[in-house]
Amino acid sequence: MLRLGFSLPSPTISGRSFGLPCLDSTTQCVASRRRTKYEYGGVLGSARARRVPSARSVLSTERRTAEGRGRGSEDDEYDAIVIGSGIGGLVAATQLAVKGARVLVLEKYVIPGGSSGFYERHGFTFDVGSSVMFGFGDKGNVNMITRALQAVDCKIQVIPDPSTVHYHLPGGLSVRVYREYSEFIAELISKFPHEKKGILKFYGECWKVFNALNSLELKSLEEPLYLFGQFFKKPLECLTLAYFLPKNAGNIARNFIKDPQLLSFIDAECFIVSTVNALQTPMINASMVLCDRHFGGINYPVGGVGVIAKALANGLVKKGSEIHYRANVTNIILENGKAVGVRLSDGKEFFAKTVISNATRWDTFGKLVKTEDLPEEEKNFQRNYVKAPSFLSIHMGVKASVLPADTDCHHFILEDDWARLEEPYGSIFLSIPTVLDSSLAPEGHHILHIFSTSNIEDWEGLPRKDYEERKELAADKIIRRLEKKLFPGLRSSIVLKEVGTPRTHRRFLARDSGTYGPLPRTMPKGLLGMPFNTTVSSSGYRWSLLCW
Repeated sequence: MLRLGFSLPSPTISGRSFGLPCLDSTTQCVASRRRTKYEYGGVLGSARARRVPSARSVLSTERRTAEGRGRGSEDDEYDAIVIGSGIGGLVAATQLAVKGARVLVLEKYVIPGGSSGFYERHGFTFDVGSSVMFGFGDKGNVNMITRALQAVDCKIQVIPDPSTVHYHLPGGLSVRVYREYSEFIAELISKFPHEKKGILKFYGECWKVFNALNSLELKSLEEPLYLFGQFFKKPLECLTLAYFLPKNAGNIARNFIKDPQLLSFIDAECFIVSTVNALQTPMINASMVLCDRHFGGINYPVGGVGVIAKALANGLVKKGSEIHYRANVTNIILENGKAVGVRLSDGKEFFAKTVISNATRWDTFGKLVKTEDLPEEEKNFQRNYVKAPSFLSIHMGVKASVLPADTDCHHFILEDDWARLEEPYGSIFLSIPTVLDSSLAPEGHHILHIFSTSNIEDWEGLPRKDYEERKELAADKIIRRLEKKLFPGLRSSIVLKEVGTPRTHRRFLARDSGTYGPLPRTMPKGLLGMPFNTTVSSSGYRWSLLCW
């Protein structure tokens, strides 16, 4: 799955906006190729908190100050608290820290990264989530990860992927998306020569959007006021984005393309971006991914995706901020309708001028903030959006001999019926990161990381035995499909297999129902109506939101 947040928020502290810093690094924190044992648990940095009974009401600002623990106490209050150490949370935290803010990141798990984390089993290092990484380019404004790492004087080694994905689609359609745009377009035109003009037109429109995006400092692109503010700097680019803001990729494609199979291919292109078809995918979102895969390219971090979060976490601490692990936030503390801090499951409370949530919207609003306290903007969001499904994930170690020597790293499989594209278990995402970095597995072995969409309702309420049996059955069906389509003898080559369900994702990633984000209840109008990264109510209730 290619989904990755490109629109980095600009959190606000006391009304002052902290944008991307001027990158003037003189030293580098280089992530080693050798995997080192990570220090689990505990605290990085000098933590300060105060323990109170969980039922105790929050002290007023005046009382906290009088006790030496309020906003007047430099030791107790932070400029910002970030809930969750996913990539979005860590980037927000580091961007604030390099501007001089004192930031506290609170992570429920024992290592940073969230869906971009890692785990190890018997010599295999598995990526928790996607292995398809954007943002490592060395030019333009969309190289988000590169810029985030540079801001904290860090750099990690990456391996360029010669192709983004190899599609295996109904009717025997096989398309490789090469890193070089000209090679990809030539490949696609060779499959649909009668649609050459339409192909060039559609992807040409994508490049118009991408080039406009790439010329701007990317923040909250769904917010018209932001684009208006940029207008006097880049008027033509802003007009381009304003034109495409309410449009979806499927509608643009249908202006130029008539072949139903090619339109279905465009659906698949958008599905791996947004997990919905092209008619429901905003053109701006689609263009970002469909072009940056050729502009900045797909690059895999040496040592696995988890090194990104570890580097950002280390950089954050070196900038004087803090990250706490095993810190389970259970409540966002409100005073007079404004978020002023958080409470942990062990009763500790921390206070800050700004609270930033990297949890999902459903975990943020409804769990961390009680339903009766929701701002009107969030009520509107919940009326217009539903939770997307989750995934069945399979992490496997296999004998290297089962894979052909020229195997691509990333695959998308939909064998027989286009109508199954968005159905649970219809499409299969497959990554083999050891094609690029063999150090992730013992010698003579590969890693297969398999995803297929799945609903949590299929897994709830099952006795343990039935749950385990259903996991094995679902995984076996998917593995048999891969064996038939790509890798004969796959099942007999398996040396390690772990299966995760939506329940697994809910437990370890703290994502409500294991969801990977919101889906609109009705046909969206591009990015119009998308929730902003910052929510402010008339009562002054301010957040910065990084959640999907």
